[in-house]
Amino acid sequence: MNLELILTFATALTGAVWLVYALTHRGVPKDKRREPWYVEYSKSFFPVLLIVLVLRSFVAEPFRIPSGSMMPTLLVGDFILVNKFAYGLRLPVLHTKIADLGEPERGDVVVFRFPRNPKEDYIKRIVGLPGDRIGYFNKTVYINGEPMPQWVVGVYHGVGSGEVMTGAEERIEDLAGRRHHILIRPDRLNVEGEYVVPEGHYFVLGDNRDNSNDSRFWGFVPEENLVGKAFIIWLNWDISGGVFDTSRIGMKIQ
Repeated sequence: MNLELILTFATALTGAVWLVYALTHRGVPKDKRREPWYVEYSKSFFPVLLIVLVLRSFVAEPFRIPSGSMMPTLLVGDFILVNKFAYGLRLPVLHTKIADLGEPERGDVVVFRFPRNPKEDYIKRIVGLPGDRIGYFNKTVYINGEPMPQWVVGVYHGVGSGEVMTGAEERIEDLAGRRHHILIRPDRLNVEGEYVVPEGHYFVLGDNRDNSNDSRFWGFVPEENLVGKAFIIWLNWDISGGVFDTSRIGMKIQ
């Protein structure tokens, strides 16, 4: 279900019904107007739908994390907000950029439309910017030939759906000054290689490095596929894992 398309259509339809009725009954005194039910509903719903559409399209949009590919930064069941204007304003449905307000930075956690199926939304961390030469060898990210430092901080203990990652190494990774936590399975083989990021594209990785379907497997994210920058967790409810974690409410996404 394309909620964005449905919301846009509903807003346009209710607005059009209200406008057409107002124009065709412009000369009729208000006390003599008998508005049909569909006009009354349109007048009631249009302002609400318009506000929701504007906020969702140009300010912030909620998303739910369905998988563990971004653990330990994001857990299954995290409900997050995504800044929709961080990388420019785009029209709903068409996704045409109408204003440039900023550029993605290395280390940003971003939501994007999956290049192989734009109907699906993915969330990953930007590692490579346009023109970068990115390498991934021996669990280490290389940017233009330089290895990005990592420090082991302990053994990870997962809860709920994340229990499957208990025992993984939790590390801090420094992406050219941007530090964040990642999970590593030292004994697990993974895809290795070197990639040159084309202009207008980005190379993304999941923080759960050995359990993430990311740029190592399917390539780069075009700039026009970016939805926005994830910035805060407003709820955590892992239904399948039976966890409701109030401590994560209000956490900033680093």
